[in-house]
Amino acid sequence: MMGDSSSSSSWSSQTDTQDDRMIALMLSEEYTKLDGAVGRRLSNLAPVPHVPRINSYIPNLNDATLDHQRLLQRLNVYGLCELKVSGDGNCQFRALSDQLYRSSEYHKQVRGEVVKQLKDNRTIYESYVPMKYKRYYKRMAKLGEWGDHITLQAAADRFAAKICLLTSFRDTCFIEIMPRDQAPKRELWLSFWSEVHYNSLYDNQAVPVQQKPKRKHWLF
Repeated sequence: MMGDSSSSSSWSSQTDTQDDRMIALMLSEEYTKLDGAVGRRLSNLAPVPHVPRINSYIPNLNDATLDHQRLLQRLNVYGLCELKVSGDGNCQFRALSDQLYRSSEYHKQVRGEVVKQLKDNRTIYESYVPMKYKRYYKRMAKLGEWGDHITLQAAADRFAAKICLLTSFRDTCFIEIMPRDQAPKRELWLSFWSEVHYNSLYDNQAVPVQQKPKRKHWLF
């Protein structure tokens, strides 16, 4: 009887895992169809190449206020809208989660995938990290740790996605992060209030209603 119970539990776990992966695939394919609306709005902008780097300069209150006003003006000019995510230190991963799955609530899993990418591909990212590399990716594994431009590159690589940032930088309106060594399968659009906050970005006419997670546990 003990053997039968163990086999039943193992079979149930395998079934749940297969169900989770199927849901992830269906969601990803469904939302890929929505890609392109923001890109068409910004088709006349030349993107600036991305340079992976950690967070360093944090603007003072006056600079941050001016930066935010600049970002809002750009959103208005290009007919774009932010779907706001929580400013709890996880905003980059929440915004990526929303772009991938139309819910910011998968941010823990997105962070986990990004950290796995960093851990498994040390030679790609280590030169951009001005500290002990193991210390860096272990720090990034902690909830509430701010994502940076290195984690954006790792996310682009992990999810085979072109990540596009509409920024508040004075001289850099649009940054494009391309996946390394592979063609992008989709585009993810984020707004970036420089060194302060990320949000998920949409065309004004195509802002979705955020979905609740379909399962309590999510496996990629």
